Amino acid sequence: MKQKRMYLNAFVMNCVGHQSPGLWTHPADRGYQYTDMAYWTDLARTLERGRFDAVFLADVLGVYDVYQGSYHAAVHTAAQIPVNDPMLVIPVMAAATTHLGFGVTSSVSYEPPYVFARRMSTLDHLTKGRVGWNIVTSYLDSAARNLGLQRQVSHDARYDLAEEYLEVCYKLWEGSWEDDAVVRDRHQGVFADPLKVHPIDHHGTYFHVPGIHLCEPSPQRTPVLYQAGASARGRALAARHAECVFVIAPTIPMAKKYVQSLREDAEKIGRDASELRVFSMFTPIVGRTQAEAEAKFQDYAKHASRDGALALYGGWSGLDLSKYGPDETLTYVENEAIRSAVEVFTRMDPDRKWTVDEIAKFIGIGGRGPVFVGTPEVIADTMQAWVEEAGVDGFNIAYAVTPGTFEDFVDLVVPVLQQRGVVWTDYEADTLRGNLYGGRQYLPDHHPARQVRAKFQGKVPSVSG
Repeated sequence: MKQKRMYLNAFVMNCVGHQSPGLWTHPADRGYQYTDMAYWTDLARTLERGRFDAVFLADVLGVYDVYQGSYHAAVHTAAQIPVNDPMLVIPVMAAATTHLGFGVTSSVSYEPPYVFARRMSTLDHLTKGRVGWNIVTSYLDSAARNLGLQRQVSHDARYDLAEEYLEVCYKLWEGSWEDDAVVRDRHQGVFADPLKVHPIDHHGTYFHVPGIHLCEPSPQRTPVLYQAGASARGRALAARHAECVFVIAPTIPMAKKYVQSLREDAEKIGRDASELRVFSMFTPIVGRTQAEAEAKFQDYAKHASRDGALALYGGWSGLDLSKYGPDETLTYVENEAIRSAVEVFTRMDPDRKWTVDEIAKFIGIGGRGPVFVGTPEVIADTMQAWVEEAGVDGFNIAYAVTPGTFEDFVDLVVPVLQQRGVVWTDYEADTLRGNLYGGRQYLPDHHPARQVRAKFQGKVPSVSG
């Protein structure tokens, strides 16, 4: 029986510390080198050597300032601050690799789709088709305030906006330029046929975009579509649009519940649920013996920051846990932040009650995801159990220390997974979508993005277009 292939992403951020607040203080951590190109090229080469499908780049446009009512704890502990633009390191990593993909987070809430569509087409050209977009709606009030709003748009309204944002991008990427619009006829002096370049003429609730896309068709046209929302609205968006879905769940039962709900949502709208690639986050702590792995975990735990963990959680959940006692049990509170960040510690496991101290300790290494500690064989066994029991397709692998966590995983765990036939030994295609979907370059014809194409083919552009 042929083993199901396991998909691998590295989960990183263009900052000092990502999911393990305080671990930048560990002597093995090189997160402070995030401003150096060599750091990113070295990491990319390591991941490609380990046959990772992609680097998944997280991002936020605000600071975590809910905890204690201030940004001080986040800044003090480097909890995802300072943070640089994730898109600018993609060409750097792409130049150092040939197959590794790049999934980048960008919010629909704060940048016009016309500008964003050009940026993604540019990246798809520069990477030769290796880029993906993690569609997010943003969750930090601090971001909204610095981008001209008094507070963030309400949770469900953000998803209404996201639907239209995607519609605009699809029209630009898929409809505006026909496949044969670019002719490059030197003799006639014609680079592109204007009769095959169409204004999208979009006039909606949130956006008005009358003109043509600024870019010629890129290798994938629409980048690979990632989505990470775990709320009901987030799942609905993922079920309709996403190719890859990122889930954070601390246990197999929680992950299984989410994956089943997601695939059911996809089937309800007539989509083949097997098209979705679901990635679950975890942080591996690997040792050549179990004792070595456990010792490494204990060593890392000494560097974890309680204030940093609670600063992160405050941003994710919208809850200031400094107002709770350390042994007080968290209860569900609905707000406009990441609802799943509250649900995971309140509703998803009715048999487990979480105190503030327990939440801080849990988040200290690996954020809201689980930590797998053990030998390469134990880590591989655990990963396979998640695939078989939770129904995930692969993993977003976070780090405790960087690049050490990734180097240990590539050198020690990947060979075991390859020997078991669940991680490939070489890439299948040149594009990210091709590697995820058996060589396929474009979205399937039934996807909403491809369905807009027929509306534009053969149209004659207006003089003003």
